[in-house]
Amino acid sequence: MRFEGFTQSDWSRVLALFRPRAAGGKERDPERPRGGIIAVHSEGRLRKLLHTQVGRLRLDDVAPVWPISPQELARRHHASWAVSMEAGALENVMERFGARVTRSDDFTAQALLFLSLIREEMLAQRIHLDPARLSGIPIPSKGVVAGTLDALCPRGNSMLIGLFDAGELWTCVALRRGSSGAFDWIVGPDEIRRDMGLLASDWRRDYRHLARAIERKVGKLSLGVFAEMATVRALEVDPSPGAWARAVAIRDVILSPVPVALAIPLGIDAGRAGISALIGVAERAQGLAGGSSLGGMLRSAMTQIASIAGVSATSGEAPDGSAPRDFHPLEILRRLLSR
Repeated sequence: MRFEGFTQSDWSRVLALFRPRAAGGKERDPERPRGGIIAVHSEGRLRKLLHTQVGRLRLDDVAPVWPISPQELARRHHASWAVSMEAGALENVMERFGARVTRSDDFTAQALLFLSLIREEMLAQRIHLDPARLSGIPIPSKGVVAGTLDALCPRGNSMLIGLFDAGELWTCVALRRGSSGAFDWIVGPDEIRRDMGLLASDWRRDYRHLARAIERKVGKLSLGVFAEMATVRALEVDPSPGAWARAVAIRDVILSPVPVALAIPLGIDAGRAGISALIGVAERAQGLAGGSSLGGMLRSAMTQIASIAGVSATSGEAPDGSAPRDFHPLEILRRLLSR
C-alpha cells in the first residue's frame, strides 16, 4: 500500500475526526473520566487490575468486594470504560482464531473472524465490557462488506473525504481500490493543495478543485464527501433522526459524485426523521383528543413504516449468498464516537 501526502499536522487532523466526544458538548472537559480499567479474574478471585493511563493498580482496593461490575470498576477509578475477563479468555480467542483462519483470508476476513470470536466470549459471560457501545449490532459477513465496497467504490476507483475550515482545505483522505479489491493507495492533502489552483475561500465552490486534483492524481472518483470540519464532527455524534440527510439536503454536506447505494441509507435516515416527527404529532393528537385511540393508531402506523425502512436497508442477499442483516455504518460510527 502506498501512503503519501500527509504532514504530521494533516495526519493528526485525520485522527482527531475519530476522537470520542459528547454530542453538543464541550470539546475538552478536564473533569471527565479518562482511560480504561482492565480486570482479570479466575475462580472467583481478582488476579490483576490495570489502568491504561496509570498502570498496575492495587488489588486490595477492589478484591474485598469482588465480584463487581465493569461499570462500578470504572466509577471507582474515574475511568471512561472498563473490561472484566476471565483468565484464559483471550488465549481461547487466539487459539480458536489460529485454528479457523486460512492462508487465503484477507485482512477483512481475519478482522471479522476475530470480532466474532470476541463476541462469542462476551455472550458466554467470560468477557464483560462497559459501555458496550456496539451491543445489538450484528457483525457483517465478508460478503456484506465486499458488496458494500463494490457498491460504493468499484475496483479501480477511489473515494475521497475533503474537509474545509475558514475557507481553506483543512485535511483530506483519498483511498484508491485496486484490482485485487483492497485499498492500495492512500493520499493526503500535502501533495494536493498546490494542484488545486486559486481558491475562492468558499468550500461549496472549492470542493470541485479538490475533486479534480484527486482524480488527476489518484483516479476516477466514485464517492466524494465534502463539508466543513466542524459540521462533520457534529454529525458524527448527532443522535437526532435524519441528521445526515438534513445536512445533505441543505448542502452543509456535499456528496459528489454519490453512488446509488449511498442514496438508500440517506433516504432511510430521512425516513427516520419523518417517523420521529409523526410520532410527536401522534402524541399531541392523543392529548388533544382526550385519550382517544388516534395517537395509538398513528404510532402503530409509524411502527409499520419503520419496519418497511428496515427491510429496505437490508433487501437482497449478500454476494456470498448469506441472509441480509440490518447494518447501518452511520449508526456504528455514532455509537463508537459518542461519549
